[in-house]
Amino acid sequence: MRQYSADLTPPWKKPKPAPEVPAEPGLVVEEPGTGFCGAVIRCEAGTVTLEDRFGKHRVFPMEPRGFLLEGRVVTLVRPASSSALRPTRTASGSVAVPGARARVARAGRIYVEGRHDAELVERVWGDDLRIEGVVVEYLEGVDDLPSIVAEFDPGPDARLGILVDHLLPGTKEWRIAQSVTSEHALVVGHPYIDIWEAVKPSSVGIAAWPRVPHGQDWKTGVCRALGWPENTGAVWQAILARVGSYKDLEPELLGRVEELIDFVTDSGEA
Repeated sequence: MRQYSADLTPPWKKPKPAPEVPAEPGLVVEEPGTGFCGAVIRCEAGTVTLEDRFGKHRVFPMEPRGFLLEGRVVTLVRPASSSALRPTRTASGSVAVPGARARVARAGRIYVEGRHDAELVERVWGDDLRIEGVVVEYLEGVDDLPSIVAEFDPGPDARLGILVDHLLPGTKEWRIAQSVTSEHALVVGHPYIDIWEAVKPSSVGIAAWPRVPHGQDWKTGVCRALGWPENTGAVWQAILARVGSYKDLEPELLGRVEELIDFVTDSGEA
């Protein structure tokens, strides 16, 4: 007798098999039932753990056709190699995306006050910024900030974020920042007189950043107080070399830079 399959569903009504994709650490997928989007950080016992950009973890079963990869339905499978279950991370603490290419630069920008600020942002957030297509440029002070913002002419598709040193209520910097009123420009700041101070003292081998008398150049005063050479450029490079990741920076700076990146990259796209 001829054998028939118990499945009598017509072939044209059967769902097409979804491509199988190894759940490699760092792979970014979406679970369509919840809308949760994150990077794979663990794969074990038929489940996969995802971590979103805010550090939240969710565990999902690896069911057929259970995830979306770049908008396509896929079936996640256990990787052939189970080594390195946790992905490497960027210096900012974000999940690294292996093989990710730099995005074409956005029209939006992040401005920081000086070269040292730009070098520190690049060192910690450089990988993230290249993936997001965000360019960081430095200013020589913020005295002309309103005219700089007006010349940039920020808009919905070209947002401008500005990081200001020593942004405290009542200071000159605070008054200048208040004069920027464009809804497409965001001015944030940290409380430190100079970006050097945003590096944790323990990371550079000192107990604390010294107090410098008012009216004295802060960098020069720090070098004198600590017995460092008064070549501030060389001293900064030595400080920068001690910064390996976000863990070497003060939270007051970390939060402000993350806020600017979110603002500049939030273009309202679906």
